[in-house]
Amino acid sequence: MSGDGRESEGGEEEVRGARRIPGPRGAADDLDLESVPLPPLPPPGSAAPAGSVPEQSVPEQSVPEPPEAPEALMTSVPDLPHRVLKALLGAWALSACSAEETAAVEEHLTSCAPCADEALRLRDAVGLLHTDGSLDLDPTLRSRVIDGCLGRRPARIPVPEWAAPYDAETARLDALLRDIGDSEWHAPVRLRWFEEEREVSRRTTVAGVIGHLTAVDGLLSAALGLDDPLGGGEAPLDPAERTERYWSSTHRPPTRAVREPWRAQSHELIRTASFAGRNVAEASVSYGAFALPLQDALLDRAFECWVHGGDIADAVDYPYEAPSAAHLHRMIDLAARLLPAAVAGRRRSGLAGPAKDLVTAGAPGRSVHLEIEGHGGGDWYIALDSPAAVGSPERAVAQVALDGVEFCRLAAGHISPVEAAAGQEGDREAIRDVLFATASLSRL
Repeated sequence: MSGDGRESEGGEEEVRGARRIPGPRGAADDLDLESVPLPPLPPPGSAAPAGSVPEQSVPEQSVPEPPEAPEALMTSVPDLPHRVLKALLGAWALSACSAEETAAVEEHLTSCAPCADEALRLRDAVGLLHTDGSLDLDPTLRSRVIDGCLGRRPARIPVPEWAAPYDAETARLDALLRDIGDSEWHAPVRLRWFEEEREVSRRTTVAGVIGHLTAVDGLLSAALGLDDPLGGGEAPLDPAERTERYWSSTHRPPTRAVREPWRAQSHELIRTASFAGRNVAEASVSYGAFALPLQDALLDRAFECWVHGGDIADAVDYPYEAPSAAHLHRMIDLAARLLPAAVAGRRRSGLAGPAKDLVTAGAPGRSVHLEIEGHGGGDWYIALDSPAAVGSPERAVAQVALDGVEFCRLAAGHISPVEAAAGQEGDREAIRDVLFATASLSRL
């Protein structure tokens, strides 16, 4: 055995009967070829000198040695600086990197937490680019984001609770309008409502509906001392007349240009109501034939914004959900509070049955139990014989059960009282009077 152990190594090779697989060679550029001794060349025609080629032991049964992997198939991990690897994260998330770059990025992500977080966010974003997924936002996303923000830092001047439905419905309608194309602003829309015992309708366009909302919202602007889009002065108070005046003042069909003035007006209404304080909630808003306190007028405008948002969505084939349960409950409550006066108005016109039991103002009178089921539901008792009477469960002569959204469609004039899928029990005349009075709340 020699001191350098070569005989031992050779002996092990002879025992195994196979040669060692040589280790990886260095690149040619890394070798100093002039310093490497070359083996002596044999003279022409003679055998190779002894020792120039080491003897190889021939095993009794040779074992085929595995083929050596070509260097081209071996993936090396390049040593790239941090800024380069960070710039490659977008391409890596899209699977657009080469094999070497992918290996370098993934090795870097195991040791760099900021880049790992960024890579995770980019991969999630790439998931939204798939064509088989829906890019429509959740209708409740806005309210959830706002609630989360206000939970961390409450607003210095919050939107009043009674103005929240109008704020939410104008925002939802604005989101719909942002999504539609230029040509869809001219899509035909049929506005429907009830007058006396019959259904009436008016054809317009998506842009015409927004012009209608702008004109009627101007009543609230005037009540708050803001600019009326019709110029004030001789502008009519009746919503239908205001709409006709607004439409006739436009020399050519309205386009998507109507969106910005309408949205700016709604923002200004909410902002002014928020800064004005509690007293402004009772400020009177005149509609010509009747008046409402500002808090009810904003609720009425939220209801109409939702209804006409649904009309637009139907015209352009766009998904549109009902308001939140809390906001829908407030809209139903407003309609229920207006019903006694609506029944009395129809009675004066000979369209409702006569009063059967007049009572003093504030006393319990004959009532219809209005039971609203499902979304935004509850129980209301509608006084029949006098608007000044108080609805009472003890004096209920009939009961009507309706789904919340179905009741609102009836109040909007989108279905007739006969079509309303209502559970009915008790005095048939009282039930008919309440259902038709609900439809009579609708208007252009």
